[in-house]
Formats: sequence, structure tokens, C-alpha cells
Amino acid sequence: MTDIAVIGAGMAGLVCAQQLSQAGYSVLVVDKSRGLGGRLATRRLHGTWADHGACYLKPKGELFRRFVEILRSRHILEVWTEEVYELTAGAPLSEPKNRSPRYVAPGGMSAIAKSLAPGLEILLNQRVIAITPTPENSWRITLESSNEELTAKAIVVAIPAPQAVMLLESLGEGVLDTAFLDNLRSVEFYPSISAIAGYPLTSQPLPKWKALTFVDDADLAWIGLDSSKRPNPQQPHFVVQSSADFAQRHLESQDLEPAGKLMLQRAAESLSLPWLNTPEWMQVHRWRYAFPSRPWHEAFLSAETPLPLVCCGDWCGGNLAEGAMLSGLAAADEINHQLRHLPLDNVNFFNVFV
Repeated sequence: MTDIAVIGAGMAGLVCAQQLSQAGYSVLVVDKSRGLGGRLATRRLHGTWADHGACYLKPKGELFRRFVEILRSRHILEVWTEEVYELTAGAPLSEPKNRSPRYVAPGGMSAIAKSLAPGLEILLNQRVIAITPTPENSWRITLESSNEELTAKAIVVAIPAPQAVMLLESLGEGVLDTAFLDNLRSVEFYPSISAIAGYPLTSQPLPKWKALTFVDDADLAWIGLDSSKRPNPQQPHFVVQSSADFAQRHLESQDLEPAGKLMLQRAAESLSLPWLNTPEWMQVHRWRYAFPSRPWHEAFLSAETPLPLVCCGDWCGGNLAEGAMLSGLAAADEINHQLRHLPLDNVNFFNVFV
């Protein structure tokens, strides 16, 4: 039996796991994906990397700034740009008004998640299909692939709230209180579709911007010259992110390639860069739970159960990667409060980087 099982190996789950592990708990992280990071996602393709999830970090709070500075000192992060341009339909390209550093990982944004993994016991490619209490006063966790069962004294559910609902609601009101489930169900997300597209070296003109936001566009939300993040890029490649409305219209399509082509066509027209419409290669990815549209207003959501069960993620506060980090720390503090009251502060979390 482990002390704490953390379901989800995104930013919130890994931060929570490290904080608890550094304090002295035994911790097991389980994730359905083959890699770490959740929305800190990087694809390896055509001899390069592309960030098709979170495109950069823009720290606001002191703790997240410290985290970013540590990763900079370890050459995991660097400043990509201080300028994000804006394009409103029918208006000329807008020069950035507020300049502030945007940080990226040249080796891909998933490198941030990997930096949080040392010392942790992590099971990947393992989907949790059931959580049930045992007569021995612990949680039983059932995995899909092997039908293997794990046991833990406490559980942290660090996945999008709608996925947490699907996992937990089968416990019913006999185990979970109605208010907890209602609060979990109240969280909603915007979807997004990301298209990664590569182009010949001869493609001209390259834009003067590295990142651009589409304002009030029916189809597009953002485009970035992702190859400008990479050392010695072999060819230009872009990442285009759709609007929520566009993603909703195409979310259930079995083949996303037509949606990706439509996004590139729209970008080519809007930016007056016709060659964007004819990539050498393209990959498209759907994010069903991309951005919290109705987040939970606190840093975590705890169930009123005899056995500790806490949910966390970027949907707790809704501030993307930074919010996920703060939520993971808050969830660790809550679990610790319900268990052994070990000495726990933010110094523990940063010990992993020493």
C-alpha cells in the first residue's frame, strides 16, 4: 500500500506528488497517457518538436516566477518573445501594447513536466477505471489494462473535472457527499483543436511576429511560429489553435485533417500569407478540455469522506499552468492536513531542483 495515489501526471499532479514525496510520504502517480505533462504537451515529428498544448509560460505570482527562474538556471526554459501581436477582423495587425517575457522550453514544453518527475514512482499508460473504499479503511484503485488493483490511504485526482466526475460519480452519495459531486459537475471547459504544420525552407515571407492572437475570430484563437523556439530549426513550422466555437463544431469528427486544413486556410487568408495553406506536413490534435470556462473558485476541491480524497488542477482558479501549480501545492497541503501533519512548506517542493 502507498500513502497517496495521485491520478494525473500533469502540472498539478506532479507538483502535488513532489511536495508530498519531499515531505516523506510514499506517493504513486498514475496516468493514462504515455508521457508526462498533460497540457504541457510536445509532439516529436519530422525531426523536430512542436508544442501543441500550452504554448508558453507567462508567470504572474512570486512562487511561479521562482519556479521559472530555477528552470531558466537549469537551461530548461528561456525567453522566447516579449511580444504577442493581435489581429482583429477588418483591422490592421496590432503592435503589442504590453511587453512581458514569454518563456518556453527549447526541448519542448513537456520538459517542464519531466523536470518535476525525479524521484517519483510513476505508472504511465495506465487508465484508472474505478476507485472504491475497502474494509481495511483504504482506497482500492483499479487499472484498465491489467485489471490490477492498487491501494492507497489517500487519493489526489488531478485530471479535468469532467473526467473526475466520470471516475467518481459511480461511488454515489453513499461515499461522496452531494455537494462535492455538484461542485465537480459545475466546472466546465472550452475545447480546442491544435494544428501543427511544417513548410519548405523557401517559404517567404516569414512573419515578423513569433506569436499572434486572433481577436473575436470565429475559427482561430492563436498562431505561433513554433520553429523559432528550437535550436537550429530545419524548416519553419507553426502551431495554430482554434477558437472554442470551431472546436465544438469539429470535436466529434473521426478525421480531424479537414478541420486542420480549414484552420490553415483561414490563417492564410487572415494573415495574407497564402503559402500557409500548402504545408509539407500537418498533424491535428483535439483538446476536449483545453481551457476552464467555468472554473472552481478555490485552489482545490475536497470530498467530505472518511478517507482523504482531493481534486486539483488548472480548473481550480483557472489560471492555466500557474494555477495548476498552485492548486497542486494546495492539494498537497490539504492531504497532509488530513493525514499525518508532516512539516510541509514550499521549500519542500523546490528541493527537487537542488
